[in-house]
Amino acid sequence: MNFTKQIDKGDRFEFGKNWEQFLLILNEERIKLAEDSLLRMLEFDSLEGKTFLDIGSGSGLFSLAAKRLGAKVHSFDFDPQSLACTAELKRRYFPNDSNWQVESGDILNTEYLKNLGKFDVVYSWGVLHHTDDMWNALNNASEMVGDEGSLFISIYNDQGMQSKRWLRIKKLYNALPKGLRWLVWLPMLIKLWWRNSIRDLLVERKFFSTWRNYAYVEARGMSAFRDVIDWVGGLPFEVAKPEEIFDFYYKRNFQLIKIKTCGGGLGCNEFVFKKSAK
Repeated sequence: MNFTKQIDKGDRFEFGKNWEQFLLILNEERIKLAEDSLLRMLEFDSLEGKTFLDIGSGSGLFSLAAKRLGAKVHSFDFDPQSLACTAELKRRYFPNDSNWQVESGDILNTEYLKNLGKFDVVYSWGVLHHTDDMWNALNNASEMVGDEGSLFISIYNDQGMQSKRWLRIKKLYNALPKGLRWLVWLPMLIKLWWRNSIRDLLVERKFFSTWRNYAYVEARGMSAFRDVIDWVGGLPFEVAKPEEIFDFYYKRNFQLIKIKTCGGGLGCNEFVFKKSAK
């Protein structure tokens, strides 16, 4: 089924429209936070001279971060509006630069992937679980990594029954007319944020302190509200336990270099793997 039909049926969230709103608040400070988070997880001092593949580039923020850190970047996305966001950031910061390519692409399309070659760094944060074929997407991402290259991914944590309940919420959100979707996201925003808000008031003496400083708390330059909408609406939706991801890539000749989990709770587990030379 194509992108438009999935949207019309309520089977897919329009991630790109959410990213369009995020670009309105993107600034130098957020870009620098993204750069720092990228280097910290990859354990690199820079990306100078490296090739960087951004699978599902979304807003384009991390493609931009990689380019500013010295990488030769290839960005692709399945969502037309996400692609437009990435292209907009290229236009703003690196117009006519041939070392940053932005194009439409699908991680499930092996014929497309064959033409891209191998990369020193393959990056896909919070994307592969939205393909409706996560394990195939995870495998295809691994095929894009060159020998001794790095794979940096994040995947939704499997919370068992709680994840199944979230799937029902996401389906409800996407099934509603756009003008009524606040009936889902507003109570979910309260559910996700009330504890932090109370803590901020009682401990920090500053109401909504964590919300206002979310870009720093998350250390990725992101937006609290846009991440809530992304989470509540994000379809397709699949999950995995950390050990399942580890075992999957171990069998494909990858060594786990770094892991950052969400402590068994809500959110994404982040992994950095290194591909062993054959």
